Amino acid sequence: MNLAPRRPAPAVPLTVPLAAALSVVLALAGCTAQDGGSDSGAETTTQTAPDTATVPDGAQALDGASAPESRSDQAFVPPYPEPYPEPGPVDPGGEEYDESPESPFLDVATSPLSTFSADVDTASYSNLRRQVNQGVAPEGVRIEELVNYFDYDYDAPAAGAEHPFSVTTEVARAPWNPEHQLAMVGVQATEALPTSEGNNIVFLLDVSGSMDEPNKLPLLAESFALLVEQLDERDRVSIVTYAGDNRVVADSVPGSEHGVLVDHLRSLRAGGSTGGAAGLTTAYELAEKNFVEGGNNRVILATDGDFNVGPSSPAELTTLVEAERASGVYVSVLGFGMYNLKDSMMEAIADHGNGNYAYIDTLAEARKVLVDEFGSTMFVVAQDLKLQVELNPAAVGSYRLIGYDNRRLADEDFDDDTKDAGDVGAGHSVTAFYELVPASSDGDTDGGLKYSDREVGTSDDFMTVHVRYKSPDGGPSGASTEVEFPVGAAAYTTTPSADFEFASAVAELGLIATDSEYQAQANLDGARSRAAGALGADPYGLRAEFVDLVDAYREMG
Repeated sequence: MNLAPRRPAPAVPLTVPLAAALSVVLALAGCTAQDGGSDSGAETTTQTAPDTATVPDGAQALDGASAPESRSDQAFVPPYPEPYPEPGPVDPGGEEYDESPESPFLDVATSPLSTFSADVDTASYSNLRRQVNQGVAPEGVRIEELVNYFDYDYDAPAAGAEHPFSVTTEVARAPWNPEHQLAMVGVQATEALPTSEGNNIVFLLDVSGSMDEPNKLPLLAESFALLVEQLDERDRVSIVTYAGDNRVVADSVPGSEHGVLVDHLRSLRAGGSTGGAAGLTTAYELAEKNFVEGGNNRVILATDGDFNVGPSSPAELTTLVEAERASGVYVSVLGFGMYNLKDSMMEAIADHGNGNYAYIDTLAEARKVLVDEFGSTMFVVAQDLKLQVELNPAAVGSYRLIGYDNRRLADEDFDDDTKDAGDVGAGHSVTAFYELVPASSDGDTDGGLKYSDREVGTSDDFMTVHVRYKSPDGGPSGASTEVEFPVGAAAYTTTPSADFEFASAVAELGLIATDSEYQAQANLDGARSRAAGALGADPYGLRAEFVDLVDAYREMG
């Protein structure tokens, strides 16, 4: 595997002139087919873990003699510009999203624990960006995915650390409600890759009729061409396509055969119905046949999610991927297109298949996900990572977890190793915000928890963050490990870090976009101002792009 250095992704324009859009479409008619550290004077608390215990008609199938001629000596050049606009009126009526109810404020005296699964998906942010660019009111907004789209300057665990992550915490005044406090919890995974073995990757590509749009199959082909360029002779790539049926286009081709693989990708044509479940089954069979012990074995599904043949509901498909994940083959999902985007389907497959979900709206986004973030997209360093935050009634009267609405777990699930949770890749960070109402008066609580078995007022901690995870190699027993990180009074600051200011601005936009019941005084002007003042180094221009996105959202009225 050849890990290319991160490089700046080109800025994505928020509007595209009609002439440019038409020229892109005409060009396509002839085709064959992150954020860095920021400066801060505020004090944050960073803790490392303490030592503890199918091809459609016209496409080609690989049979050894019919492989396309290799062009491995040619540099990859996208054959058309981006962001692949579509002409005509916008009609998002065919898109499907799973809207989960947001978390309310809870009384610490009666509900001192908050438990949720880690989430490193980013699809919601790039999809929101696409919707705003089109002038469409955002749907399917998951605030945690907006926040986790960006990188933050959290300290990573030291080399050789016992646990593959560190935790950074910071507490400050809530920007949209000055009477409340806002606690930021950041989990930073190690950037060290867990294996030196090769990649065994199956590209599972939707070539059905619904993918016959400029920003679907053509963009898909060029996105995967970027990924192919990151591979070498130690890696193996298989390609399965599906429409009315599914076909094996390539079987265990060396990753160094860039030209062969790219030619296969660019030869694909769209047409027919969508039998995604059959394609998944074939992809899993291929991945298991070519399984690399100790390596990265993964199916990458690229689709608009519009399955219409065979098992097609989220429940049916998640049952399929749940049955397969014990094999050690993970599944990640890349969403493409618009109008009939089935976001709920794709998120469910990734969540239940031990993978991640990203939405690709431009080639720049593909580069971010498949090149700049290759390690975190492909290599898991902490499996089934769960967080349980224990609030201290002496300092906090009530609280609310912002986002993670479909990631909440029952408190008893935290200790249950049979309960699946999110997997975290190398270099990933997971950020969560809690809105806190300070304790206003003393009161008695009971129970056997850390803070409630003492007289209220004897601890000035805000909370303790408990993290439980499994080693991706199964460890000596396959059991999970728990680590805890107290968040003391020193975590509070009146001069929040640039990371806190920027991430809270992203969360504030999320509150507005979802029309949250708890948005209080949240406003776009405040969010823009804080974000613009917290750009930091911004080597990939993603924070600056967010400021432009807030402006575009505001212009929508």
